[in-house]
Amino acid sequence: MVGDTFTDELLEKYIRAGKIAARVREEIRKIVREGMRLIEICEIVEDEIRRLGGKPAFPCNVSINEVAAHYTSPPGDERVVPEGALVKIDIGVHIDGYIADTATTVCFNPNYEDMVHAAEKALENAISLMRPGMPIPRISSEIQATIERFGFKPISNLTGHEVDRYLIHSGKTIPNVAHLSTDKVRFGRVYAIEPFVTLKDAAGRVKDGMEKHIFRLVRYKSLKDADLQKTLKFIEENFKTLPFAERWLEKYCTQGVSYRRSLSSLLSLKCIMAYPVFIEASLKPVVQAEHTVYVDKDGPIVLT
Repeated sequence: MVGDTFTDELLEKYIRAGKIAARVREEIRKIVREGMRLIEICEIVEDEIRRLGGKPAFPCNVSINEVAAHYTSPPGDERVVPEGALVKIDIGVHIDGYIADTATTVCFNPNYEDMVHAAEKALENAISLMRPGMPIPRISSEIQATIERFGFKPISNLTGHEVDRYLIHSGKTIPNVAHLSTDKVRFGRVYAIEPFVTLKDAAGRVKDGMEKHIFRLVRYKSLKDADLQKTLKFIEENFKTLPFAERWLEKYCTQGVSYRRSLSSLLSLKCIMAYPVFIEASLKPVVQAEHTVYVDKDGPIVLT
């Protein structure tokens, strides 16, 4: 752990976060339906995480079809799940900053069920290799090979990632395609593995979309504007370095502050950053599967 000695107590926090994330993931799979508002999905997930004793580690992502990641509903979102959609639901839970990250794809189009299975099988095969000392390129090659055996293509510029306290993406990455690297899996570390899969004739990479609805604190400083300072303090106290949604500011930051003006100003001042929605470059559909694992001396412990 960065800045921490990994103790049984810390592992227990990861395990608790993972159990909550897994439970919410399976519950929302049964609830999502065609025509359902995306904001309803987000809020059900986030409210259930809180009800079960955790906190969202990032806003619930609900990414439809060619949208691969980073879409969460803005305030008042009227978008709904289209008929025949691929719905990727990415969920993060933390207990005292110790994060579990998991995702699933709900498929309403039978033509894409094999693609969902390819992502899940690639995830399963990758997890089986997560042992101390295992070269990360070996895991990446297995993810790519599994996906291609099913006749599909991995997304080359989205990766799995190491997880640390209050940091969703830290340390080493686990690409979904073969690559050259000397990086190895390390004992006592936590990794999120997340294959993203698209069609064989797709570009196989994502590009930045125009929309940005997820934000993160990057620098805390003293500001002359009292409203901005109040909003920045609220963000730092409530989310620390974890991503947050505009919806959360609207819901909780109601201290007489215009959160929209504050958000825009804090972005301009580079106190916070925004995550663009990721879209498959050729606008082909994408599926995702994800688990978080702890690497024990004897192999992986799936937390989610």
